Amino acid sequence: MPKPRLSALLRTALASGLVVACNGGAEGSATATAGTDSDSDSDSGAGTGSPEACGDPGAICISPNRDVDVLFIIDNSGSMAEEQARLAANFSSFIDVLEDPRVNADYRIAITTTDMGNPACTGGSAERGALVLSSCRDRVDQGDFIFEGVDPPVDAAYACTDLCTKTDAELQLLPTSTDKDGVDKPRPWIERIYGSTNLPAGVTTTEAFQCFGPQGISGCGFESPLESLVQATGRIADPDDPSYGFLRDNALLSIVILTDELDCSYNPEFSSIFTNNKVFWNDPGDPYATSAACWRAGVACDNPGPDYGDCAAENYDSSGLPGADPTDAVLLPMSRFIDQIQAIEDAKRTINADAEVFVSVIAGVPEGYPATPLIYSGDGDEGFIDLYGVAPGCSALAGGDALPPVRLREFAEALSIDGEPNLFSICADDYSPALQAIAERMGDKIKPACIPGCVADSDPQTPLVEPTCTFYNTDPETKEVTEIPACTLQGGEWLPPAPATICHRVLTDDDDLTPETDDDLSDFCADVGANAELLLVNTGGTKPQTTYSCELAQDPMTTCPGLG
Repeated sequence: MPKPRLSALLRTALASGLVVACNGGAEGSATATAGTDSDSDSDSGAGTGSPEACGDPGAICISPNRDVDVLFIIDNSGSMAEEQARLAANFSSFIDVLEDPRVNADYRIAITTTDMGNPACTGGSAERGALVLSSCRDRVDQGDFIFEGVDPPVDAAYACTDLCTKTDAELQLLPTSTDKDGVDKPRPWIERIYGSTNLPAGVTTTEAFQCFGPQGISGCGFESPLESLVQATGRIADPDDPSYGFLRDNALLSIVILTDELDCSYNPEFSSIFTNNKVFWNDPGDPYATSAACWRAGVACDNPGPDYGDCAAENYDSSGLPGADPTDAVLLPMSRFIDQIQAIEDAKRTINADAEVFVSVIAGVPEGYPATPLIYSGDGDEGFIDLYGVAPGCSALAGGDALPPVRLREFAEALSIDGEPNLFSICADDYSPALQAIAERMGDKIKPACIPGCVADSDPQTPLVEPTCTFYNTDPETKEVTEIPACTLQGGEWLPPAPATICHRVLTDDDDLTPETDDDLSDFCADVGANAELLLVNTGGTKPQTTYSCELAQDPMTTCPGLG
């Protein structure tokens, strides 16, 4: 009989995260009204009773999780102009995945820098993990894209002006609220939730990021991306900080670090290693520390050189001895950063067992890594080794070298998903493949909306399953139930017919029966034996609560043999 099989699939759906999901930006709580004893015909397998509001007896409320929080930590030191420009130019490949109807993430995107300050850096103001969101057009005028460390100074305004056309006045953010405070006000992040953004009308997320993303090149050259990350998570949890509420408890969290140098997150108690304690310097007679101190204070290798062999993070004390207790390490120990992010993931999993924290690093690994190995060497240009302590891990065709990111590599490996750490080369000419891969890893965790049960085919003469389904939406305030119309193709997009702001599509093509791909049943739904998948397009900016009713197959064992 269809009914027991439907109930079994619903139980499986609830346990595994199968949901009736909403597209076009809607998170979409959905209620499956699949038939009850009072309104279904168990002989025919019909589930077509009166619509029920979410919360009514007999309605099954399923809340999909399409929430994704993305935190970019962008190196803003003097050598990062090309890389920031490349990130902005390729950013659409990241957004295109998140906004694809199959993924349709409800996302937030925030930015901070690698600048935690350092005794060796003077002038400027370090972000220290604060979320920053201002147009680079305004910051060009403030000197953020000038590097004074050489003569003549480097002017990198192009990293902003080549793509960004809007000032802060043209990018004023709309007020939004968070689950933490419930107050409507402008936030220091970009968001697109339930089909609506917090950007001015006509401004896309990609256009906004192309202005907000470039951070300039006036930041401290002793980069501390890992400590910036820890400080950012602390600010986000502080009710008195503007960053408060950025992280949603049930959201997937994606951390993306972009840097061409080493992590130099230091313990402030031992800041003298950059001023008068010269144990990690090239020479005691040197007048100032270079980034080579970061290499020597945080990395241990198998060989003295020029071939360093394998290298790993190490805790050194202030006298230069390895194997220090973490509290005595001059660079903050890796356990600090790994434990902090693991704790965030563990807390999320008390709410959602499938929650993940994705760590991605775009840094000085060679293109094709790990198939192309990362080589640690002290052989090469003597001036470069004096500056950085190690030869480049990769070199860009357009010019520019990046250092092998030992500590960042270990961080990504410790927090890898399925044993696959996301490390990509900052020396690549095109960041689109890296950004697309990062977004796809997140998208893979957002499950498609397989319709529970085996949907009946109303016209067996056509190659596709032609379901008989009706969909309803419950207004969250008034509880009024209205029918959701089918989407119509408008200018190449499936959109609600006016004046509706939400519409539905049912996908059933499981075997490339049509040349179109937008009607294809997802592999996920096919693998669990479902024969129909629901997509909802929501352009209204509000969270829908959807119930549906579908006629079920009389012989599901034959129609849907994959259902267990």
